[in-house]
Amino acid sequence: MPLEDGKMLTPNTRLRLQDIIGRIAESQPVSLRERIYVQKFADRDASVWSWLRRAQREQSQGKPDTDLEIFMAQMDLGEPCDTRGFDPSRDDLGDWFTGAPSWLKRS
Repeated sequence: MPLEDGKMLTPNTRLRLQDIIGRIAESQPVSLRERIYVQKFADRDASVWSWLRRAQREQSQGKPDTDLEIFMAQMDLGEPCDTRGFDPSRDDLGDWFTGAPSWLKRS
């Protein structure tokens, strides 16, 4: 699994990240140090970013019930926390991308 700078996640790092992200999904305690650790990788790696989004979605919305919700979760569609959609009369499109990880931003 390549990171932005070409380095790979080691198996131990991947397991540690997945343990922390799993606890986030289950609303179990996660230290600030662990959250910073996960965010550091999520900012540089699309897979870790996706794992974290799915965990945040599960934490805020619970496990998906319907086939559509399961599909949406598996495809990582929709926002994990903010359920209101983009409103062009109220929102600025650029603001929606200010929190995007560096690997996702346009150069």
